[in-house]
Amino acid sequence: MKQPAVYILASKRNGTLYTGVTSDLCRRIWEHRNELVDGFTKKYRVHRLVYFELHEDIREAIVREKQIKKWNRAWKLKVIEQQNPNWADLWQQIA
Repeated sequence: MKQPAVYILASKRNGTLYTGVTSDLCRRIWEHRNELVDGFTKKYRVHRLVYFELHEDIREAIVREKQIKKWNRAWKLKVIEQQNPNWADLWQQIA
């Protein structure tokens, strides 16, 4: 089932971060994990899903993604650790 989502991937705990938006979280994370998407996440091996938010509307999700992308690193780390203090890979929750 498709549902708009904003997500943050990490290379490891406190590692490189990537923020994205999608209409199909499971498919998109699978693409990142299998390096089917050329670009930042493939180049820097950023594959661990550490945070996600589900939204009702894709426009709302896009606005939220842009907001998170403007945050400084400390704010991103804080939001990740509030929901996922152990930096577990959340892939199993959505697969």
